[in-house]
Amino acid sequence: MRRFLSFRDFDWSLLGMVLLLCVLSVLEVHSATLHTRFASFEGKQVMWIAAGMVGMFVLSKIDYHHLLDWAPWAYVFFLFMLVAVRLVGRKVMGGRRWIAIGPIQFQPSEWVKLVLVLAVARYFANLGGRNLTWREIFKAFAMVGVPMLLVVIQPDLGTTLTYAPILVAGLFLGGISFKQASILMLCALSLMVGVWSSGKVLKPYQKARLTSFINPDNDPRGSGYQIRQSLIAVGSGGIWGKGTEKGSQTQGYFLPIPYTDFIFAAFSEEHGFVGAIFILLLYFGILMRLIQNAQTAADLPGSLIIMGLVAVLTFQIAVNVGMVIGFMPVTGIPLPLMSYGGSSVLFTFLALGVTMNVRMRRFVN
Repeated sequence: MRRFLSFRDFDWSLLGMVLLLCVLSVLEVHSATLHTRFASFEGKQVMWIAAGMVGMFVLSKIDYHHLLDWAPWAYVFFLFMLVAVRLVGRKVMGGRRWIAIGPIQFQPSEWVKLVLVLAVARYFANLGGRNLTWREIFKAFAMVGVPMLLVVIQPDLGTTLTYAPILVAGLFLGGISFKQASILMLCALSLMVGVWSSGKVLKPYQKARLTSFINPDNDPRGSGYQIRQSLIAVGSGGIWGKGTEKGSQTQGYFLPIPYTDFIFAAFSEEHGFVGAIFILLLYFGILMRLIQNAQTAADLPGSLIIMGLVAVLTFQIAVNVGMVIGFMPVTGIPLPLMSYGGSSVLFTFLALGVTMNVRMRRFVN
């Protein structure tokens, strides 16, 4: 017997944790931008969160099987958008990553993540979960590799890296063998060594950012500056923190861009070890709920979609937090739902909308 869709099937626990994280984000953006020219950004963040909520509810009502059918067309459209960014995109801090539509800046590379999740899920679901051939693996690499290439030349290394977990999750859930995975890992290692040595793909400043975390004191006023200030901010927070709007590194403007890439450092300085652990527990709870929804999905495509989103979010959280505490290089990857930014916030909420979509249809036949 068919069961009708109802918002009672929403994962309200997941949404509650997400909204709590958003509230903390708005408060921290307000504190981190206090007395600066970015002082109104918390209002814009609220606007993006509200828009994301609307998008989430709308997307949850569209059958995800239809979204999978539309994925190839969306994929082609966003490839054209990435080309357009290269040709007519707005140049900011040495890179072309945004297309300006009136007062709104649109970053297509963030939206490509959701399109890739759907496209990769559709591809591997159609293969039926059997053992993959090398031809099928190479097709998957090409599918993800083309947008990666278009984004890395913007240049935007951070966003480029977030596409890789989608491919990895698809391959492992789609049926890759241990032997194939081992060969690919060796090839990937050789490729990274070649790219690093060639000097044609990565610019000197990108190499400096990727290695400065190892010993930031080697260039404390240059490539190591961001990591050093972040470590000072996190350490100065102690157990309970210095209090809202009282962070010496954040309010003293030593911590770079504390409302985006280094918002976790700003939050840790003001709310200490306890506050940082609370944020990490919230993320853990969100990821566990997402995985549970993947396990209860009605079919393979639904599980693949959610696990692709889990892979992206886990990667972003791990890299951003690792960057803040000096375990990872500075790559410009935002912290989901915490960092200021419209494109990032909208992507996350739309991803949650697709998750709710799969959850609401787990009993529909």
